[in-house]
Amino acid sequence: MTARLLLAAALVGGLLSPAAAQEPATPPAATPPAQGSTQDAAPPRPIRNAPSPRALEFAAYIFSAVNVCGYVLSTSEFEALLAKQNTKPEDVSPRGPFGNRVMGIFTLMSNQMNLNREQACLAVAGEYGPEGSVTKNLLLPPGTTPPEAKPK
Repeated sequence: MTARLLLAAALVGGLLSPAAAQEPATPPAATPPAQGSTQDAAPPRPIRNAPSPRALEFAAYIFSAVNVCGYVLSTSEFEALLAKQNTKPEDVSPRGPFGNRVMGIFTLMSNQMNLNREQACLAVAGEYGPEGSVTKNLLLPPGTTPPEAKPK
């Protein structure tokens, strides 16, 4: 009986004062680098903002449509739509700094489009084709020559 009372008292005491049971952890003191160190610290490099995930997905979607459906890409329209998303075509190209991410998304989208090719190609044409609901003439029918890029 007394053991139960002691156990209950210890439990209640621990519940009533949890802050007393914990001591604040002190961070370890930082040791300064040795004065005769041969390693020079590299200056901090500026951080470059990555394109938005939406821009990467958009580029992969367009590349997939070109790959699966055989559409011809109008590069001037493509660059304009990427510019609206604050992205350069060099960033999303396969050899660009974010090309690996785009190619990963591209692979998944291409495989999914191939499962139901006819409906996927009709959907893409409805969004980005000559009569597209999102933008017109981004993707042109196979065998069409894209319009000349506008001189800057």
